[in-house]
Amino acid sequence: MKKILNFTLLYLLSINAYSTDILRMSTTTSTENSGLLRVLNPLFEKVYDVRLDIIAVGTGKALRLGENGDVDVVFVHAPAAELKFVKNGYGVDRKAVMHNDFVLVGSKANPAQINASQPTTEALKRIAETQSAFISRGDDSGTHKKEKLLWQQSGIEPSGSWYSAVGQGMGAVLTIANEKQAYTLTDRGTYIAFKDKTDLVILNEGDAAFFNPYHIMAVNPAKHPHARYDLAKKYIEFVTGSEGQALIGAYKKKGEQLFYPDAQK
Repeated sequence: MKKILNFTLLYLLSINAYSTDILRMSTTTSTENSGLLRVLNPLFEKVYDVRLDIIAVGTGKALRLGENGDVDVVFVHAPAAELKFVKNGYGVDRKAVMHNDFVLVGSKANPAQINASQPTTEALKRIAETQSAFISRGDDSGTHKKEKLLWQQSGIEPSGSWYSAVGQGMGAVLTIANEKQAYTLTDRGTYIAFKDKTDLVILNEGDAAFFNPYHIMAVNPAKHPHARYDLAKKYIEFVTGSEGQALIGAYKKKGEQLFYPDAQK
């Protein structure tokens, strides 16, 4: 009798699992590594009886998942690539959600002797001139795209044993940079979230080029009719609405705010 009851319970749970709508979202590793999605998503799932399947990867791959119709909504931070995604007809309803900024971090020893107030291009030149260890994400993420642009603006094409492109997410890159006592570019939110796991310190910040906006887009149902545009639109309305924006603004680690809400009221 007990076995029958257990089987019945498992069957009912399986029916319930399949009856719940699923929204597939590709997003950057910074929204995942920072812990923000663990604050935002449970409320949405509860209110709408939806399960969010999250694929956290670099922005480039997140956009390609949208292009292929493998997800329903895309939440990333590379404006030029996002606009191309929309222009090519893959994304619709692009909305501003939030922003933070990028920072250059490294060991307290700071072998390149960069400082917080100098232009970031000058800081990168010093790192290259001294061939101080630098860890690049090398994964076509929003952070990697920004890093490549900054090197280009510095007039430098980084190469050599001092420069390592590791093809990893932001959390993993911070761990590697800490192990090698190297410099790296990171979004501030992930740095704050990992602050107690590394000895890295912020060595250069505040440059206007470090502004880091995040946008969200639905995958265009005209391109991919199977995409759950109805659910994607609800999620976009949630994260850009008053509840989502309040959760984003209130989210802190160790008393520090990680993201700043940007949606137009």
